[in-house]
Order: sequence, then C-alpha cells, then structure tokens
Amino acid sequence: MKPDPMRRKPAFTRGRVGVWRGACLALAALCGAWTAAAAVLDCWGKSRVARSSYEAIIVAGCSVYPDGRPSPALEWRVRKAVDLWRGRIAPKIVFTGGVGQFPPAEAEASARLAESLGVPRAAMVLEDQSASTLENARNAAARIQNPRKARVLLVTDAYHLFRARLLFSRYFGEVDGVGSTYGFWSRIRGAYREVLALIKFAASPMRDAGGLDGDGL
Repeated sequence: MKPDPMRRKPAFTRGRVGVWRGACLALAALCGAWTAAAAVLDCWGKSRVARSSYEAIIVAGCSVYPDGRPSPALEWRVRKAVDLWRGRIAPKIVFTGGVGQFPPAEAEASARLAESLGVPRAAMVLEDQSASTLENARNAAARIQNPRKARVLLVTDAYHLFRARLLFSRYFGEVDGVGSTYGFWSRIRGAYREVLALIKFAASPMRDAGGLDGDGL
C-alpha cells in the first residue's frame, strides 16, 4: 500500500523538527553574535592612536618560540612600541612577561628584539615575572614611579586592547592604548578567544582571564 502524500506527519515528529530548527537558529545567532563581538574588539583596538607624551610605553607580554624568538604577536607588539618610542612620545619602554612554555622570559625576548632595532638597554625596563595580563599591569606599576599619577601607553594586540586597558587602569592614573596587528587568521582566532576571555572577565572582574589571549599570553 502506497503512503498517502497528503497524510500529516505525527505531532511528535513535527515537534522534533521544530526543536532542531530552533536549535540551529539559536546556534547561528550565537555564532553571528560571537563573530560580531570579535570584529568589534579588533576594529576598536586598531582605531586607537597615541595622543601626545607619556611616562612610558608598556608592552603586554606574549609567548616565545622554542628557539627563544618572540612569537609573531609579540614581535609585532615590540615593533609597534619601538616605532612609537622613535617618535619620542615616551622616554622608556616597559617590556612585560615572565618565562612561559619556553625561555627566555617574554620581557627579555622583547628587549633583545628592541635592542636589535636600535633601542638602547638604558631606555628599557624589564618586568620578567608575570604570567597574565593582570600581572603584567600590577608588576609594571611596581617599576614606575608614582603609577597612580602616571600616564602610560599600552601596546598589545588590537583585539586584546579593550580588556587589557581595563586591567591596566586599575594601577595607572591614565592609560591610552595602541593595537598591533599581524596575520589575518591568527587575529581572527585570537579575537574569538578574546570574546570568551572578556565574558569571563565581566563575570568575575577581580580576576584576569589569563591564558585565553592570543598566542598564549
């Protein structure tokens, strides 16, 4: 006997299809919102510019390769900071970050690169103990005179700048920021992770969502 094409499907089948359809729409909406948030973070960071003079330029730490070279994210942060220093907007650069998965400390790897680009060691301050953005901020403040009155310029990945600036503002009087950019796909991946880090930060603002930033910062 052939099935009647006009016969309606059982109610439980229609309900199951409706649930799946709703779940797919909800997932699509979540992915869209996540993508939009990641794009906004990256674009906001890229739009920031240095205004005038500062007590110091501070570079947020990031991972180091097994051979001791800075990862691409850290390299671009350092290069951006060196360019700004050459513009004489600050007398010194503070490099942050302790030893991560591979030595040397992120601050030391940054300093070596900066030195190869013409920055003298006398113009550098190294904070080589921190393991998160919050510790970058707290430990850097301990190396700057009167940090609560200091005006500093923070350099980090564009997508990371919004949250990092909030954390650094706990320890410094005024914090401006400039976002560095590198490989498109690496930035996309990092920006997606940063959305999660920002959600965790909003849920528990007294803690830093360390370990979720791009390249293992």
